[in-house]
Amino acid sequence: MTLIATDAKHYRLLPFRFMRMNTGNDRDILLTSDTGEYMHVNDAQLRALSYFDVQPSTPFYKDLLARHFIYEPGCHDPFPEMAAQYRSRKDFLFQGPALHLFVVTLRCNHTCQYCQVSRAPLGGSGHDLSEADAQAAVDRLFESNAPALTVEFQGGEPLLAFERVRQIVEWVVERNVVEQRDIQFVITTTLHHLTEEILDFAEQNRIQFSTSLDGPAPLHNANRPTPSRDSYERTVKGIQWVRERLGHDAVSALTTLTSRSLEQPEAIIDEYVSQGFSSISLRPLSPYGFATKSALRLDYPIERYLAFYKKALAYLLHINQQSVYLSESYTSLLLKNILTPFSSGYVDLRSPAGAGTAALVYNYDGYVYPSDEARMLLEMGEDGLRLGTVQQPLSELLASPVMNALLASGVAEALPGCSDCALVPYCGADPVEHYARQADPIGHRVFSSFCKKNMGLLKHLFGLLCDGDDNVQRVLLSWLNRRAYNDVRFPGYRG
Repeated sequence: MTLIATDAKHYRLLPFRFMRMNTGNDRDILLTSDTGEYMHVNDAQLRALSYFDVQPSTPFYKDLLARHFIYEPGCHDPFPEMAAQYRSRKDFLFQGPALHLFVVTLRCNHTCQYCQVSRAPLGGSGHDLSEADAQAAVDRLFESNAPALTVEFQGGEPLLAFERVRQIVEWVVERNVVEQRDIQFVITTTLHHLTEEILDFAEQNRIQFSTSLDGPAPLHNANRPTPSRDSYERTVKGIQWVRERLGHDAVSALTTLTSRSLEQPEAIIDEYVSQGFSSISLRPLSPYGFATKSALRLDYPIERYLAFYKKALAYLLHINQQSVYLSESYTSLLLKNILTPFSSGYVDLRSPAGAGTAALVYNYDGYVYPSDEARMLLEMGEDGLRLGTVQQPLSELLASPVMNALLASGVAEALPGCSDCALVPYCGADPVEHYARQADPIGHRVFSSFCKKNMGLLKHLFGLLCDGDDNVQRVLLSWLNRRAYNDVRFPGYRG
């Protein structure tokens, strides 16, 4: 709920929202401002604030003043500072797309039941990005004004089209001699097709790798089967090989949670600890591609995911207090939105929406999409979120009717169900997911899995931050100060 007033006694109210958290704490009401400031108050304090009965001599009054929930006309002008804070939180609006995903092939050797993209046979034809389209995509990349660019190769299995990957990297490096951008290369891969030649090239060009590790061998092999039935063994071997050649932090991993995964949070986390990772990403299934076709066997209600997440987070907090560092990447992103004056940069948590404005996907067929998720809808027979082709200039792609529709439905602060929510400063709109699930980029928040997930996780984190446990808070703050690569990148490996 939002409360705004102008007439007052010794102070006036600035715009704020409030929500009852149902945590059982005395200060059970969360106040938030548009700039992301927050306070926990009780019923009596909210009533006093609303009726202008907070006395200037009290610490509560001083906190309200310092955090821009109130101001004193004639002697206190909060608006320049608030404008600077708001500009910092929305700084991404002043940059062009920073993440550029090249889908170099759809060919893949895996048969993952939750896969979000259609696969093509290893020897299939017509499923690779052409040289002409790749060259045009590099032109689009440098038309963005973002000072830092991430070039990510996806599939299918991009290592099956490594010569095209090599070609694109060489073009980008050559162009950047003049452009002088900060460029990072990432290959999202199973690691099953690594060679010494690939690792030599990766070392030369500082390429990082991202892979999938769903947990211990039985779970990983069940989720991500291969004809040789040794998916886990080959993935772990690839992780070790990359680390030996390129360094420990040159490879990161993500886990996708199926219904069977939710039964073993500790085992999944223990696997990441045993493999020496410093970050884990506990991602629910998404409503795209083959994941939709397999939903009856693999999917679960979001309430079950939230219960798993809370149990997994409790275990992570426990092992971190035992001197084992392992952060959860989505928690780290949410914490940055809550505890710092900056945006996390994560595309799903942006408002206005990050699809297209922050990321672009150059598909193997030469078409351009505003996000990885948008191109996955193509595999479900839906091409309504296509921006155009790689032959069109970036300015034309970003002015397309699809981008206009995404932006019109991608400002969370203006959406029904979001505009009055106290958690909106830390959340996003994600019109692509709502389009996928509800055939409407705005969607209905009552039925939104995106809304239920983020509201559940944010309320849980605010509860942890408010409950006074210094050990828990120390761990959570450490996740802000030592963020792994997965914490700042956009939605990751899908293959």
